[in-house]
Amino acid sequence: MEFKIFKKSIPLLIFFLVFSAISLTVYYHLLKVDNHLKIYNPIDVNPRLVDDSMTHIQNNHTIADFKLINQNGETITNSNYKDKIYVADFFFTRCQTICIAMAYNMGELQEFYKNDDDIMFLSHSVTPVMDSVSVLKEYADRKGVIDGKWNVTTGAKKHIYELARKSYFAVLDEGLGDENDFIHTEQFILVDKERRIRGYYDGTEKEDMEKLKSDIVLLKEEYASE
Repeated sequence: MEFKIFKKSIPLLIFFLVFSAISLTVYYHLLKVDNHLKIYNPIDVNPRLVDDSMTHIQNNHTIADFKLINQNGETITNSNYKDKIYVADFFFTRCQTICIAMAYNMGELQEFYKNDDDIMFLSHSVTPVMDSVSVLKEYADRKGVIDGKWNVTTGAKKHIYELARKSYFAVLDEGLGDENDFIHTEQFILVDKERRIRGYYDGTEKEDMEKLKSDIVLLKEEYASE
């Protein structure tokens, strides 16, 4: 009698085991997806940050090619950041407001990742005419910038402002990079190895710097699992 009851229970037991296995697989997959950082496209950003020429792009947005000059007078392009995760920002050396906290926090991040060859930093001057190579060199020495790890850059104003508005979506202000045009933003932007935006952070806030570190952990795990 007991054997017959057990025999009748076998299909139910098998169903339960199969259902449990499928449920665990789906749960693991959902958990894994949730742990992936968002990939930002123009559609995901405040429309006021997106240049009109970019609003039609709904996916596959990447940082455009760039050509800048760093604190040592060296030409820096996207090839210097090939296969690197990097944090970008926009600043100017004479800034006495948000840039002070931003520079401090970027320096702290540089120190934290100084032995991690996957991580780099890129700062763009928004007053590139005033921030000549010699000015940037003095600034970099004062801030403890590590050559090859953190590039503090100048270049053509129109090019830098176009990067801010059409690649990084970092500023609200309108303008074309003309003589009287000026942008100012506290944003740090996390960029992955495929030149995709993976996060925005307030560069003046310690809490956001901790969030940035946590997101870099997730991003590195994402690459490790590929």
